[in-house]
Amino acid sequence: MNIPNTMQACVLTGHGGLEKLVHHTDWPTPTPSDNEVLIKVAACGMNNTDVNTRSGWYSKAVSEATTGDAYQSVGEEDPTWGGAPISFPRIQGADVCGHVVAVGSNADSSLLGKRVITDNWLRNWEDPLNMESTGYFGSECNGGYAQYTTIDHRNVGVVENSTYTDAELATFSCSYTTAEGMLSRAKVTQNDTVLITGASGGVGSALIQLAKRRGATVVGLASEAKHDTLKALGADALLPRNPDNIHAALKQAIGSEYVSVLADIVGGDAFPTLLDTLERGGRYTCSGAIAGPIVEMDLRTFYLRDLTLTGSTVVPPSIFNDLITYIEQGEIKPVVAATYPLIEFHTAQQTFIDKKHSGNIVVTME
Repeated sequence: MNIPNTMQACVLTGHGGLEKLVHHTDWPTPTPSDNEVLIKVAACGMNNTDVNTRSGWYSKAVSEATTGDAYQSVGEEDPTWGGAPISFPRIQGADVCGHVVAVGSNADSSLLGKRVITDNWLRNWEDPLNMESTGYFGSECNGGYAQYTTIDHRNVGVVENSTYTDAELATFSCSYTTAEGMLSRAKVTQNDTVLITGASGGVGSALIQLAKRRGATVVGLASEAKHDTLKALGADALLPRNPDNIHAALKQAIGSEYVSVLADIVGGDAFPTLLDTLERGGRYTCSGAIAGPIVEMDLRTFYLRDLTLTGSTVVPPSIFNDLITYIEQGEIKPVVAATYPLIEFHTAQQTFIDKKHSGNIVVTME
């Protein structure tokens, strides 16, 4: 295959607003190192990590919700998910779907020509379970908002199932590994009732499907205009995003005022009310705080009810391997809200930020 020397790429030039994302038509095409493969990108899904890293929201100097705007004060030492600076320019984008077009000298040559998606956790492959030595694709290295990208050959999964389009496959990796990681930390089984905040987003819609896959009863919180879409994904009950009386709403929907698991990606002012929906011995698992990271917590709710609270970010490699199996067996459904060509990246990310959609926004390279 003739691989060009330059390519189109959307390049992040620093922390700030959308103006920090610049489209290039002559960016150097990367070359794979010994252990890497070169992927011709077909599609790349958008995620909150893209927005939060650009804006610097991860910094402890920021206490607001994730609006996607530039913040007046961003800590220079902790503006990323890992609490450390990143270098610019940087090509973001984690959820790549594409074809392997070249392999490094030590990479698996059988991957050449295969359609793949990326496992976005950059690991020390001599100690892959070590959470202290991880990075994220599109954050600590260049990612997929470009026509070509490179990644370690152990960070790709081959997808043989031809049912899914490239754009559909680009919705899975980040959202579904995040969701599966949350459910694993909370040890969700068929005996559980799971309450999901932000149920219409990428992670939320993944949580619905993966919790149902485990046999749990699922209750989603989302704006009512999105309920039909989420019902089709398997939600047993759906409540407004901010019900006036959540205990009464739960009682009417499922016959109980309490749930055994709260899977939260929202946080914000509703946190203490949501935590109060957990039954004695219930589990709270969190992988986001888009409504605000600073919350009130009554420790009496926590300890008197014997609750377990878990954070969930880095996941073991087995989570991605399981995801590939779910895809191949057709056990999960992609939810593509819209696709945009790379040249319309600003419009795509603003649409993602506005949160009027259900599922995922995907950027395509064709």
